[in-house]
Amino acid sequence: MTLDHSDAEIAALLNSLDPEDPAVMSRLHDRLATAAAGQHTLDVAYRTVDSPLGPLLLAATERGMVRVAFAAEDHDAVLQRLADKLSPRILRSAARLDPAARELDEYFAGKRRLFDLPLDLSLSRGFRLSVLEHLPHIAYGRTESYAEVALATGSPRAVRAVGTACATNPLPVIVPCHRVVKSDGSLGNYLGGIDAKRTLLELEAA
Repeated sequence: MTLDHSDAEIAALLNSLDPEDPAVMSRLHDRLATAAAGQHTLDVAYRTVDSPLGPLLLAATERGMVRVAFAAEDHDAVLQRLADKLSPRILRSAARLDPAARELDEYFAGKRRLFDLPLDLSLSRGFRLSVLEHLPHIAYGRTESYAEVALATGSPRAVRAVGTACATNPLPVIVPCHRVVKSDGSLGNYLGGIDAKRTLLELEAA
C-alpha cells in the first residue's frame, strides 16, 4: 500500500469518516498506520489497554515508550499535548505498542518484575530527568522516601522537587514513581490517585 497524500491529510480524512462498519475502519486505520510507520512518517503511535487501574493510554516514538496516561488525565488531552510537544504525526497503531501491552499484562498478573522496554524520556529535563533515571533502581517490592531519592540524585535538599518529578512522570508504572513514599511511610500523592498507588504497592508486596 502506498500513500499518495501527506500523513496529515490522511489522518484528517480518517478522522472525518463515519464508521458504519467499525471492523473495516479499524483495519483501514491499522493499514494506514503500518504504511506511515514503514515510511517513517509516524512519529508517535498510541493505543489504549485495560488494566486493574482502568484504561491506560500508551504512546511511543521510534526511540521508545514516551507516555503512559491514566484515564483521569483525559486521554484526548494527553494526545493533544503529545502532538503539540513532539509531533502532529500521531496515529493509533497497536503494532508499535504490542511489546509494552504484553509486558504490562505480565506485570499486572504478577509474572514480571522488570520492564524491558526502550524509553524515550524527552518529555523530562534537568533534575526531573535525573529522578526518573533513578526510579527503576528502586527494587520491585521496595520503596524509598522522597528524601532518599533526593539524596540518591545528589540533591539532598530537593525533596519537594522529587515530589514534583514524580507527579509529572510521563511513564508511570513503567518508571515506578509509585515506589516513592513519605518518610513516615504514608503513601503521598500519585498521578493516578492514591488507590492506584496502593494497588501497585500491594501487587508488588504480594
